[in-house]
Amino acid sequence: MNATPSDQRTTGTFAYDDLLPRVPLPTLAASCERFLEWSAPLLTPAERAATAAAVTAFQGSDGPGPVLHAALERYEATEGVRSWLDDFWDSRYLGRRDRIALNANYIFLFADNAAARAAEQPQVERAAGLIAAAVDYKLRLDDERIEPVRQRGQVLSMAQNTYLFSTTRIPGAVQDTVRTPYSEAWPGPSPARHIVVFHRGNIIRLDVVGPDGQPYTLDDLTAGLTAALKAAPTRAPADAAVGQLTTKARAAWAQSRERLSALDPANAAALDTIETALFCLCLEEATPADNLAACDQLLHGDAGNRWFDKAVSLIVFPDGRAGINVEHCGLDGTTILSFVDDLLSTSPQEHSASSGAQPQGLPAVEPVEFVLDADLRADIAEAGASFTDFAAATASTVLSFDDIGQQQAKALRTSPDAFVQLAYQLAHVRAKGHVGATYESIATRQWRRGRTEAMRVVTPQIHQFVAAMQDPAADPATKRAAFRAAADAHVRRAKDCQAGRAPEQHLWELQFIARRQGAELGVREPIALYDSPGWVKTRDDFLSTSSAPSVNVEFFGFGSTSSQCIGVAYVLLPDRFNLYLSTPRAVAGGLYAFAEQLALALRELQDLLADEPPAQ
Repeated sequence: MNATPSDQRTTGTFAYDDLLPRVPLPTLAASCERFLEWSAPLLTPAERAATAAAVTAFQGSDGPGPVLHAALERYEATEGVRSWLDDFWDSRYLGRRDRIALNANYIFLFADNAAARAAEQPQVERAAGLIAAAVDYKLRLDDERIEPVRQRGQVLSMAQNTYLFSTTRIPGAVQDTVRTPYSEAWPGPSPARHIVVFHRGNIIRLDVVGPDGQPYTLDDLTAGLTAALKAAPTRAPADAAVGQLTTKARAAWAQSRERLSALDPANAAALDTIETALFCLCLEEATPADNLAACDQLLHGDAGNRWFDKAVSLIVFPDGRAGINVEHCGLDGTTILSFVDDLLSTSPQEHSASSGAQPQGLPAVEPVEFVLDADLRADIAEAGASFTDFAAATASTVLSFDDIGQQQAKALRTSPDAFVQLAYQLAHVRAKGHVGATYESIATRQWRRGRTEAMRVVTPQIHQFVAAMQDPAADPATKRAAFRAAADAHVRRAKDCQAGRAPEQHLWELQFIARRQGAELGVREPIALYDSPGWVKTRDDFLSTSSAPSVNVEFFGFGSTSSQCIGVAYVLLPDRFNLYLSTPRAVAGGLYAFAEQLALALRELQDLLADEPPAQ
């Protein structure tokens, strides 16, 4: 009999993980059919015909599809494989060769903390509180005392929590790797007792757990951070702030890291200190002027004061405001939200007491220093200058609505997510003149090792809704009917994604298999499907969207994903709605027009639905 979460052990953070149902592997026919259906609204008749022909050839008896799918079925049946997506995530995240700074890492700006701002030393005291909370969480995680997250009664996978501490992405020439505990190379929780503090481009090792395993108290941590600041009295020169190397494209950073390690044994030791640290703490020099500046600083701020490969970097500004920068390869937003909620929902004093912190005096504070030659100095300086230019080539803005939220949408009898997604579509058409490919991340942690699914938002009903809203002759009843039909279609598609009935990741993994094993399988690239208009246009985002619902998060942010894309990171709470928008600066006009039209579209839809006659 198959074990279910209800009939097995019910204690421990990871107690349910191997009991959760496996992510369903769709049939090849089902994914091909859905791919044609999902891509069709973005294509001309000629493009639909060309895409259909490519799909027919792909899944035919003599096409590459059946061979690749059979290989995937064999992989899924292999002992130790938890999901047919196990290799997919490595290929998708670790295989990317561009920068991860700004392009892949994401950020949360924590909800404002008035107590932190009023503290005598806002930055140091807030940082000490965050350290104490994170160490408490880490020790509870080690003992598996973190309760598994549940959603509507359903236990969710906690596997990603193993990547929260002492995890670092390591650049590779062809594909990156991850140095992490809970792995074959490093079994069990991390025994590390230190973090690394970045200040003015300097790196300082700070012990946060004493030699006997007892955490330091808040007073001890405050003293340690004060000592760390004194250890960095001046800013590191532009050619010595080694963290800037983590902004490079991955293969180039791999070469730099190899040169760095080979130059002197001290460098290998310094890298080991950074890579095994529980997390990074970045103490900033400048207080952002507003929320936009804070989000920008969190996402792509002082590159010399970051190690973008580190899974978790807590960032604290001089006024006590704080946030987090997350390396995405092992950690999705839902896991980080649970972590942040735990950190911020309880006072630092309670976290410190929970962890068993004991007064131990000043923690060990030690500068982390690299030996650099002229070539490496030039490399570091160039990396920093290049990233400064890259960040400057990104435009962003924030929007805040304090009278729109989940409660408002539900009062209008609609799904909150459908409400805002339809507003995005209407705003995009009015700003740019057309419907564009739109991605939405859908969480799937109810499955074993589940992460996210790629939802493609544009449906035929979206086109009909936008047309009705743009038609001056359409009456309110017609517009409302079009809205309801599009919202219902959106909810159905989201449920399909949650249930594992989505085509993109399946077909994408088949493409990865062709690249990894094509020669031995007798499959040669290029494969027409992956050059078809449907595949190219569906994945060439005009809007890339994702949400982060938490009262402890004020803004969520990430970069855009293509040359014309607007990244739409949104925090939709019961009583408010905040967004961070980003796009390449070359097309910034489209972003600002979208932001303006979005504010109008949200009001217009509110009024439209509020005037709906009561149901008979």
